[in-house]
Amino acid sequence: MTREEIKQIIPHREPMLLVDEIGNDGEYATAKYTIRENEFFTTGHFPGYPVVPGVILCEIMAQGSVMVIPGEDLKTHTTFYGGLNNVKFKKSVFPGDTVCTRTKLKGRRGPAVFVESVATVNDQVVCSGELIFMLVPNEKLNKQ
Repeated sequence: MTREEIKQIIPHREPMLLVDEIGNDGEYATAKYTIRENEFFTTGHFPGYPVVPGVILCEIMAQGSVMVIPGEDLKTHTTFYGGLNNVKFKKSVFPGDTVCTRTKLKGRRGPAVFVESVATVNDQVVCSGELIFMLVPNEKLNKQ
């Protein structure tokens, strides 16, 4: 799925659209995002040492997770973070790196969706953890 196709599924837009492509093999959602030179989050974090913030890695994993949520729910709901558990940061990520995510659905209770996600760069784990999303019905969102 391309960036334009992804925009039909998730509400994120530049500069917060942090996936270049997404796929699903039936069990796992996979995604890729290449960190650009002048991302808003690396220009000030840190000057001379542009490392990707950990929260951005979590957001890349979250956006890459969307394809494990059943399609009907994605049409009628928007996903919001409900929590993060056991998140671990293993290596730094820099402009030019391509972050690849692999996510598996772990369960669901009502509107809460639980996934396990791993982010890698060059096949080395850079971040992993459990992400929790809340599915909010689109009609309950006050869009302006």
